[in-house]
Amino acid sequence: MDARTLTPALRALRLCLHLLMAGLLVLAAVRAHSPAGTVAAAVTGAVYAAGAWLPSVRTSQRAAACWLGVLALSWLGLLWVTPEGLWLAFPLYFLQLHLLPVRWSLPAVALTAGAAIGSYVGHGAALNPGVFIGPLLGAAVAVATVLGYQALYRESERRRRLIEELIATRAELAAAERHAGTLAERERLAREIHDTLAQGLSSIQLLLRAAERALPAGSPAAGHIDRARQAAQDNLAEARRFVRALTPPDLEHGSLAAALERLCEPGAGPRARFSVSGTPVELPTPYEVALLRIAQSALGNTVRHAGAERVEITLSFMEDAVALDVVDDGKGFDPEGVRPSADGGGFGLPAMRSRARSLGGTFTVESAPGQGTAVAVTLPLPAGGAA
Repeated sequence: MDARTLTPALRALRLCLHLLMAGLLVLAAVRAHSPAGTVAAAVTGAVYAAGAWLPSVRTSQRAAACWLGVLALSWLGLLWVTPEGLWLAFPLYFLQLHLLPVRWSLPAVALTAGAAIGSYVGHGAALNPGVFIGPLLGAAVAVATVLGYQALYRESERRRRLIEELIATRAELAAAERHAGTLAERERLAREIHDTLAQGLSSIQLLLRAAERALPAGSPAAGHIDRARQAAQDNLAEARRFVRALTPPDLEHGSLAAALERLCEPGAGPRARFSVSGTPVELPTPYEVALLRIAQSALGNTVRHAGAERVEITLSFMEDAVALDVVDDGKGFDPEGVRPSADGGGFGLPAMRSRARSLGGTFTVESAPGQGTAVAVTLPLPAGGAA
């Protein structure tokens, strides 16, 4: 692990390990009472210092294994000279467990404990339970400490990644809400312009045309009426241009049928199929927006809640109305039991019904548990065609 990524607690633990190793080496050199013991302790200390100084030992598992092998050999040489070197087994346990994978570190710890016990016995020490319990208990403590820390570290990393994902998801949701708000405002403005300015200008144009026909031929007022009618027509065209500019992106580069067909493109949800019935006619922009949004909402409900395998979307043009049907083979539900909830659920059906009623249409839902769902909306066509 790079020193730049260490927390203060880990830096303190690493410093304590260095001090422990240095203290035990000094103790072994002093209690060896021989030049050979001092030299062996110095060699072991030099090998340990080299590993602590080399960055590759902390970044490369192969380099760490090689360094631990050389350190183990130097330590075995110290054990050969003096039994006092067995105390170094404890910091060696931590090094092996920290730098090696579990499948290598556990056998390495067991061999280190065995070498410590063998050295103590080989130097003629009296056999007693402490000879075996000390190294083995130290090994068990080291294994429990390091593996426990590693488990806590993995859990901490998992939580950190989860928090990062939650933050990213929250940012995405905020962006989606802003985008949805922008689209909703565009649709509202389009409806207002269509239902007020555009319709008003159409009415003015019709009234001016009637007034022009009622005037005597060659009347001076006819020219003024003609210019007023032309101005009303130009402004009506401008209002319609604004409505088209505020049209949802799905309708900007194609017809309603094309937008509905794109909804049925293969995806992660059920297989969807789109069809058109009757002779298509040009629809007012608010009609297209309402039908598209209702289809999107109904299909979204099917994907999220129905567990369906197939869904059919049908756009039907009749003599005096246009209808949209969305039918799936999902698990169905009780329409009477749907109520808006505090978490935002249950508002889809009321919103679709409100869109249909705002244009003088009807909205129905037919469903029952285990029998699929059929959503149908019918909008009366305006008498003068698309406005």
